[in-house]
Amino acid sequence: MQRRDLKSLSMDQLWHLHEELVTELTRKIAAEKNRLEERLRQLRLTGDELTHERRPYPKVLPKYRNPKNPSQTWTGRGKQPRWLREQLRSDKKLDDFRIEQAAAETLAHAVLRIGRAQRPRM
Repeated sequence: MQRRDLKSLSMDQLWHLHEELVTELTRKIAAEKNRLEERLRQLRLTGDELTHERRPYPKVLPKYRNPKNPSQTWTGRGKQPRWLREQLRSDKKLDDFRIEQAAAETLAHAVLRIGRAQRPRM
């Protein structure tokens, strides 16, 4: 339909055309929605079959310790903890909080022994 055809239509004819358009659009939108929902159901089924367990990653040992509260540690990953940021602002160096290598190795060996004991035997 050309634009001049619309101009020649009466108000009742235009309203009837409007209602037909709304009906047809509603039908097409509902059909498309149903098609997409069916596709989503298929993808969920396929996705459930493909999921698998993530491999276990080794525990990351802490590298830094708060001298005021030794239970507060940081691995060096992610955001710096508040206690460390405050200390660094007061002109201390990051290495001042580093956990000694010997202590870290002892802790690593203990974690490995515990990890091996908890693993199922095959």
